[in-house]
Amino acid sequence: MELKILNEKNNQLFKRKEIISEIGSETTPKIIEIVEILSKKFSTPSENINIKDIKGRFGTKTFKIRANIYETFEDKEKTEIKTQKQRKAEKKITKQESPAEGKE
Repeated sequence: MELKILNEKNNQLFKRKEIISEIGSETTPKIIEIVEILSKKFSTPSENINIKDIKGRFGTKTFKIRANIYETFEDKEKTEIKTQKQRKAEKKITKQESPAEGKE
């Protein structure tokens, strides 16, 4: 898969790079694959990258990708809105940890 950067903008307010890129693939690329490619290309840890969307056009084998690459993981956590699924998973983790702490 060849990644081609169409637009790259530095946003100092949110401490991130906003990337619009294009990738050629037979099937829709997985988010994990795109994160790995962007991580290597920009030499950043994969947890600092957030993929906004992957859009393909019918009949073509190219996909447009919008992504944000943050300077630190903390900047990403402060800025990005978490989905309901992510909030439930975090709540479940904290519930599992809290009874164990109380028993000690």
